[in-house]
Amino acid sequence: MNLRTRLAIAGGSVVAGALVLVSMVLYPAVEANLRSQMDSTLLVAADQAPTVAAAIKTKYTEAKYAEPNEEPDFPAVPLGIGNTQLQIVPGPVRIGPSTKFVDLTVRDVAVAEGVVGPYFRDAAYNGIAYRVYTAQLPGSRGALVRTAIPQSDPAPTLGGLAWLLAGSTVAAGLLAALASRLAARRVLRPVHQLTETVELIRRTGDLAIPISADSRDEIGRLGSAFAAMTTALDESVGAQRRLVADASHELRTPLTSLTVNLELLAENPADAQAPLLAAEALGQAGELRTLVNDLVDLARYGEAAFHTEDVRLDLVAERVAARASRRAPQIEFELTCAPTLVHGDPDALERAVTNLVDNAVKWCPPDGRIRISVKGGALDVEDTGPGIPDSDLAFIFDRFYRSPAARAHPGSGLGLAIVRQVAEAHGGTAEAVPGQGGALLRLVLPTCTDHAGP
Repeated sequence: MNLRTRLAIAGGSVVAGALVLVSMVLYPAVEANLRSQMDSTLLVAADQAPTVAAAIKTKYTEAKYAEPNEEPDFPAVPLGIGNTQLQIVPGPVRIGPSTKFVDLTVRDVAVAEGVVGPYFRDAAYNGIAYRVYTAQLPGSRGALVRTAIPQSDPAPTLGGLAWLLAGSTVAAGLLAALASRLAARRVLRPVHQLTETVELIRRTGDLAIPISADSRDEIGRLGSAFAAMTTALDESVGAQRRLVADASHELRTPLTSLTVNLELLAENPADAQAPLLAAEALGQAGELRTLVNDLVDLARYGEAAFHTEDVRLDLVAERVAARASRRAPQIEFELTCAPTLVHGDPDALERAVTNLVDNAVKWCPPDGRIRISVKGGALDVEDTGPGIPDSDLAFIFDRFYRSPAARAHPGSGLGLAIVRQVAEAHGGTAEAVPGQGGALLRLVLPTCTDHAGP
């Protein structure tokens, strides 16, 4: 069942349900109103009882030449006045069954004697249900007047109303379902177009296919979200392809040299150049190991860190400087580190600082000096080397970028790229600061106070 059909069923069900609720309120209200009209008719008929009794008495007097005060013989069978039955019961009223109409009860006797007031009740006679009104006959000595209407009189009206409500509910529900389906077809057209576009992207694998997102409603927002997702995915796939292409290019040279050296060793292991070839092979294997490790770190630091904690950036810088000074004792290290607390992945941050310091060691002359300072979330590493040409400042943090001067030095061109990726993963930046003399590289990270609330 597609979405348009479900919307049509939902729209029809809502309208039908609303009409059912209206019917549940309207039908009892009409029934109560008809019952009230029935009772009003009985009251009017009872009010006419003295007139009817006077007419019967006059007719009786003329026919029997009776005394004026003599009570006439009122007919036991109710008189029909329209659809209303009227019965006058002369006094004294006695309890018991009636062969002509509804039985007389104790309450009827009390009403005739004026002890209790008039009342309505439902009773049956000859299989017919009546609505009966009983009251004392005005001006009589203990007589009753009873008016009655068959309860089946309003039944045709109520039956017609029930059929009308039922038919209206069904018809309105069907019309609402049809209208909902027609409206859903128009409303869901953007969803259909979006679905076709996404399916086309899935079939072709072309993430550059444009996704329409013209409206500002929820569907437009969904289209914008899909467009942003495919754009980001396209960029990610492009970056992966470039990384694979760059990595394959960088791996090809040391692998070729390593293969050539090993083949030479295999052909003439007793050659005098064998130790040199073996040393070169080991060096090339080390370069491969470094390159592979850098690629793994680059991929790992591109994802969200799984373990983060508060890290003293100044202590990280001191540890890295201590290790570097042991590897390069001829270089002077100068540290100016203020206590700085950041939140992040300790291993990633230490790797980024190590790459910055190793880059400075690589370019610093043997009698040079490296200054490391940490303050306010900014870590600066400055060396006394040849510096960075202005034309290379914008590219030194790119992957596999190596300036013409750097190609004479060992390295894969990934160290500074890892620094920038770690910085961006922690909400910071990495930049090369132009200046006089050597290179100044800066890693800026948000401190814990930057994240603290008021």
